[in-house]
This record gives sequence, C-alpha cells and structure tokens, in this order.
Amino acid sequence: MSKILSINAGSSSLKFTLFTMPQEEAIASGIVERIGLKDGIFSIKFNGEKETINQPIPDHRVAAELVLNGLVEHKIVADLQEIVGVGHRVVHGGELYNKTVIFDEEVEKSIEDLADLAPLHNPANLIGYRGFKKALPNALHTAIFDTAFHQTMEEDIYLYPIPYEYYTDYGVRRYGFHGTSHQFVSHKVAELMGKKADEVNVITLHLGNGASITAVENGKSVNTSMGFTPLAGIMMGTRSGDIDPSIITYLMEKTGLSAVEMVDIYNKKSGMLGVSGISSDARDLGDAVKAGNERAKITEQLYANRVAQTVGSYFVQLGHVDAMVFTGGIGENDAVIREEILKRLEEAMGLQIDYELNASKRAEDIRLSLDNSKTQVWLIPTDEELVIARDTYAFLNV
Repeated sequence: MSKILSINAGSSSLKFTLFTMPQEEAIASGIVERIGLKDGIFSIKFNGEKETINQPIPDHRVAAELVLNGLVEHKIVADLQEIVGVGHRVVHGGELYNKTVIFDEEVEKSIEDLADLAPLHNPANLIGYRGFKKALPNALHTAIFDTAFHQTMEEDIYLYPIPYEYYTDYGVRRYGFHGTSHQFVSHKVAELMGKKADEVNVITLHLGNGASITAVENGKSVNTSMGFTPLAGIMMGTRSGDIDPSIITYLMEKTGLSAVEMVDIYNKKSGMLGVSGISSDARDLGDAVKAGNERAKITEQLYANRVAQTVGSYFVQLGHVDAMVFTGGIGENDAVIREEILKRLEEAMGLQIDYELNASKRAEDIRLSLDNSKTQVWLIPTDEELVIARDTYAFLNV
C-alpha cells in the first residue's frame, strides 16, 4: 500500500487529498485558503470529521507545512516518510508536455518559462511544488498539466485566424484547460457504458465558476472551448467567454480604461455576475429566478444558449456522439441549468431525457437519458485529484 498526496495549488489557495494506492481510497483531504492574508483558513477532513483552523498563512511554504503537520498530528500518517509520491497540478504546460512527467529541475524551469501564458497559476503551482519538495525530499514528485489532454487537437482546430508568426514567435494558439477533469469523466463514462475510452465519442461539460466543454473522439480531445487563456469559450461565473474583440477597444475609448483594466473586467466582473448584477454563483441566480428577477432569468438563458451552441458545434464535428457528460459544480448540482441546456439540444441530437430523474439528482454517477435516446446523457462528479494520484502512482510501478 502506497500513500500518494495530490496537490492543487492556486494563487491564494492549496487543495490536497491523500490517497492509499492502488486501493484509490481518499483517507484525508482539505484546503488552505486566503494564503498571503492574516485571516488564513486551514481545513482538513478525515474519518468523517472536519477540523478548521484560522491563522495567518503568509505563503505557500507555510501552507505546505500546515498540511503535512495536520496529517501527522491527526495520525493519518505516522511519519511523513509514508508519503512516497506527490502529484502537483500545473495549469500550463504549453506545447512541451502532453502527459504527466516527473518533476525535475528541467520541468521546473519550463513551467517558470511558461508563466507568461498563465501568470496567476504557474508561479503559484511552482511555489506549492517547492514547499512540498523541501518537506518531502525523498518522495517522487510529478507534474500533471491541465493543458496536456488537449495536445491531441489538430492544427486546424488549435490555430487562430491571425498572422501565423504570432503562433510561431509567441505561442498564440488554443491550448485548452480542465484537461484532467475532461480526461477523467470521458474515461469514466466509457467504463459505465461497458466500453473502452477509445471506442466512444463523448462531449464533456465541465461547468463551474470556470467552465469548459470538450469534444473527445475515441478517447482523445479534438476540440475544447477554452483557448489561449481560461477566459475564452462559454460564459462563466465572472468571465465573459468569447466576445467580439472589437468591444475591447470600443469600450477603452468610451470609458478611458486601459487594456489591462478591460481584461480584468472580462475576467472578474462579467459572465453571470456581469449580466445578472446579482452574483457569480448559480445558486444565487436560481433563488433570484424563483423570486421573479428577470435579469437572473435572462442570465440563465444566456448561459444555457452559449453551452448548447458549443455542444451543437462539437456534435457536428464528431459526426456522432455516444454520450454527453455533465460535471463540475454547476454541472453536478444545478438541475435547472442542466434542463435548460438539454431542452435546447433535444431535437437536433435526438435526446430523450428523464427530467424527473434529472431534477432529483445531484453529484452522483447517474444516466439521465432514456433507453431510446440517440445520445446517452450522464451526470458524473469529476475527480481530478484521483487522476493526479493515479498518474503519480504509475511512475512508482514502472
């Protein structure tokens, strides 16, 4: 039995799950929040219990210490040497990495060099890695890239229709993100259908505050909605998704805002929050719709339209779709938004949905479509941490 720690370090947070492998049992999990602030929060779950500590957490090194000390103090591990592998989520691997790799000095430098493509994420991912590497020098450390799963896209899909030298000189292209989640649910649905991943075409919908949709053909990503950055694609919680690029310069002239300020608005003040004027949280919008708020209703409809349009284009590209999968915070838990999306796709895709079942189900593996549906529709909770643990464990058993 091997203990593998999955780490997902963000700019101000650090999520973790400790697995026993190959049993794939999660024996502890938690999150460090508000890193860099005086009122930091550390939460850990184990044996059905949860403990939360509030204290200053100045940086990711301290966050790593909190996690590891918590595992020892609660006797989840008797000694840190029990942790033989640590898998680190890294947002951007560019064109350099199409699979999980051992985290060495060369990989560390490459991730640092790619920081321009993910300035909020790659530096934080590295800080998290360095903190755990220092504390667990004898463990095997791996890098699992959000972009890796999408490296199978063809050139006519990932290129943008702008001067080609911007791609060759500056790496401007569609990269895609959430790859670990799309990989997990596309493989999981194939398993649930009694098939191999390379035998089915799947459209995966990772719908959360950040959201993306991927066309998976015979186990490989062939298109995805996020692009050069995670701002592209469908409408999200606070992100605009795809818009006419001329709107940027038009609004800069009208408002006097800089390009940096405009991009900040598209990232943090748009999407569900911007349209509704209420919240970026779909739960708040649902409550507002029930209360008769028209802007909240329009927001839900706009969101469903954007999702359905993207799914429809991938349906055309794939030719046939064996399954659609909803995952992510909204995809797993918001039955109303799922229904709004599915009703827009019913006729074109020949869907037959059990809407009563859809309305009653949250966050569990379940087929929402009827037997006569041309495409199966599934709800499958994602588990990116498990993918990280599996990939790391694989290096220990070569």
